[in-house]
Amino acid sequence: MPKHYRPPGKKKEGNAANYVTRSQAVKNLQVSLPVFRKLCILKGVFPREPKKKVKGNHHSYYHVKDIMFLRHDPLVEKLRDIRSYEKKVKKAMSKKNRDLAERLLTRKPTYTLDRLIKERYPKFIDALRDLDDCLSMVHLFAALPAVDKAVDGEKIPVDRVHHCRRLSHEWQAYISRTHKLRKTFISVKGIYYQAEVEGQKITWLTPHALQQVLPEVDYRVLLTFLEFYETLLAFVNFKLYHSINVKYPPILDPRLEGLAADLYALSRYFDANAQSSSVKTKAITSPGSEQTEDQNEGAKLDESELRLAQLQQQLPSNEPGALMHLVEDATSEDEEDVETRECKNLFKNMKFFLSREVPRESLLFVIPAFGGTVSWEGEGAPFEESDQSITHQVVDRPAQGRKFLTREYVQPQWVYDCVNARIILPTEKYMVGCIPPPHLSPFVDNEAEGHIPEYAEAIERLKAAERKEVLPLPGMGKEDLDDPQNLLGIIDRAEAIEAAKRKQKMSMLEKQYHEELKLELQGAEYSALSSDIEGRDAEADTIPDLQQLAKDADNMSKVVMPRKKRKLLEAMEIGKERKRAHVLRLKERKKKIDEAKKSA
Repeated sequence: MPKHYRPPGKKKEGNAANYVTRSQAVKNLQVSLPVFRKLCILKGVFPREPKKKVKGNHHSYYHVKDIMFLRHDPLVEKLRDIRSYEKKVKKAMSKKNRDLAERLLTRKPTYTLDRLIKERYPKFIDALRDLDDCLSMVHLFAALPAVDKAVDGEKIPVDRVHHCRRLSHEWQAYISRTHKLRKTFISVKGIYYQAEVEGQKITWLTPHALQQVLPEVDYRVLLTFLEFYETLLAFVNFKLYHSINVKYPPILDPRLEGLAADLYALSRYFDANAQSSSVKTKAITSPGSEQTEDQNEGAKLDESELRLAQLQQQLPSNEPGALMHLVEDATSEDEEDVETRECKNLFKNMKFFLSREVPRESLLFVIPAFGGTVSWEGEGAPFEESDQSITHQVVDRPAQGRKFLTREYVQPQWVYDCVNARIILPTEKYMVGCIPPPHLSPFVDNEAEGHIPEYAEAIERLKAAERKEVLPLPGMGKEDLDDPQNLLGIIDRAEAIEAAKRKQKMSMLEKQYHEELKLELQGAEYSALSSDIEGRDAEADTIPDLQQLAKDADNMSKVVMPRKKRKLLEAMEIGKERKRAHVLRLKERKKKIDEAKKSA
């Protein structure tokens, strides 16, 4: 009898009853494979890894409860209706019945994902925790070329690209206005940002503003994820905008939208919203204001939107105020934490002008998030390049022809380094034509890595000087500042150990020399003297080596360990050894570079 023989009619048990393969799940739901993929993505159902794969290792397994969860969802029936509708349209077109096809196209069944968003994220904090991939995907499609091009039989609609761009700008406008941005880093992949919203750290990646080449991937899966992420980000933006008493979705100036100045258009919308709220408050408090009670809500909505648009048009396009400055009525000073106030005042009273070769969208997002005022070269800008109140001009070219003496010319890296360091760095190393210092990642813990770059130490000294603190010498701790003798100590730990060994050896030789002098004064013979010295040397040799004892103890503990834990410990030691080798390699490179500079 086979080992896994089960008599006919006997109930399945274990993994055979709890898990089904993908083909069995598709057959159970009576849908096609693309529809099944779409259902799993929208509902958040993923393959499982059972302890024992009954059908083999080459199958994908799903839990039976997940499949039953999909089976009873109303979205399955809606997708079936769409599939039957597409068949009707295709049949009418094949029979050249255009009237029937046009009537069918006007009655296409649709569905919304609002219920799924509320189902998967019962609380707003849950949606914020799952926002990293959402923002990266939306920013990726916002940077794609807006061409209705077929890729692997699937089209990337132009309106989806425009919608992603609008959602991304709405998110950036909120982060910039509320000063929630914390870190930023420019890498080869793109620009990393990290914001802190309601205590949750959200990190996303934005691609560079370059011509994007579409790779050969399954865009149907990506578009399904994007469909869910667009709805999720719209819900999050709605909640965040209403938290600062701003109406959503925003009404933007079409002229600025045409000039690709969406972030500036959003700032003007916030300003107009603030003015409209103040006008409403004055109208309510004034004694002569009377309103008819029989006015319906639709008329009120149209009137408020018309008033908002009029106020937005009345705002001057070249206003000298901050691009994304905070509305005083939106968030009060009492609600802001210490870090938010620090970020808000970093670029306070500074006016930046962006040349045409710098990454404009990124700097329009970063500079106002830290309290600065910014303009750019082109139409729709708040102020011109000839404005005498400009303090910094961001330039990314080898040389600058015409210069104003009242401002400083810096490279774009200076802005990002100041943001990460939270201080205004000196501009000498970032001037036009200079090679800037290394751009350090704020997401790396230098102390945990075991290597602190030289420029990171210089930034720490600048921060300590601003706070009027005294930093210890490299290789020493802050507790060593209490002992004035340690301030004159040796920098490197290895050199300190070696110096201690030399000092101990010298003290032993000095002691031996004094003992030999005493024996000579006592009149001891040379043979007795040499035997006494040899005896002391043998006694010194018998002193146990502490390092060897520690190593033996570690080896004994490894022998007692189980195999699984011992392998894990060995893997950890290999990782530490690789980290130490990497640090040594960096030090050797730095040493060679310094020697080359000295020789040159």
